[in-house]
Amino acid sequence: METTYEILIADDHPLFRSALFQALDAGLPGDIRLTEAGSIADLQTLLEQRSNWDLVLLDLNMPGAHGFSGLVLLRSQYPQVPVVVISAQEGAAVVRRARDFGASGFIPKSSSLEDIQRSVQDVLDGDTCWPDQINEAVSPLSSEQEAISAQLASLTPQQFRVLSMVCDGLLNKQIAYELNVSEATVKAHVTAIFRKLGVRTRTQAALALQHMELARNP
Repeated sequence: METTYEILIADDHPLFRSALFQALDAGLPGDIRLTEAGSIADLQTLLEQRSNWDLVLLDLNMPGAHGFSGLVLLRSQYPQVPVVVISAQEGAAVVRRARDFGASGFIPKSSSLEDIQRSVQDVLDGDTCWPDQINEAVSPLSSEQEAISAQLASLTPQQFRVLSMVCDGLLNKQIAYELNVSEATVKAHVTAIFRKLGVRTRTQAALALQHMELARNP
C-alpha cells in the first residue's frame, strides 16, 4: 500500500512555494499531499484544523514571525510534528540555532532540487537533515535567549498572534478588528502575555522577541 505524506510548506514567497511544491510532488515516492501557508497566522490555522501533519517546512522570514519565534511556537504547541527550517540565511549560527530551538533539520534555499528532495525524504523516514555548517564553531545560546524561548513556548497560539501584532505596532482595537474579538479580550491576552514574558510594557515585549532575531547572528 502506498504511503501518504501530508506536508505543510510555510513560506511567504509564492514562486518559491510553487517551485518547492513541484519538486516534492515529482521527486518523492508515495502519495505526497502538499498544503501551502503564506504567513505564521495561516500556518497556525492549518495546524489548529489538524495536528497530524508529517512535516512542516518553515521559512524564518514570514509575516508574523520574528526570528526563531515561529519555530519555538511550533515546537511547543505541536511537538509531534517535525519541523525543517528552509531559509536563504545559511550561516553556521542560523543552522545551529535552528537545531537549538528544536528543528529536525535545515535546508538552505540554495540547495539543488535533488538535495531538497533527499533531505525531506530523510526526515519523513524519521531521520534528521543538517548541512555541513552545523559542524562549524558557534557560541551556545545565552541564558537570556534560553529563558525567552521558554517564555515564548508558554504562550498559547492566540497569545502569540496578539504578541506579533503588538510588536508590529498595532493598537488593541486594531488587533481586536484583525482577530474578530472584543477589545476586552485583547486586553486580557496582552495582560497574560506580559505576565508570561515578565514584562510591563509593549516595548519590553517587543524587545523580548528581538532577542529571537538576534539569535540568528554569530
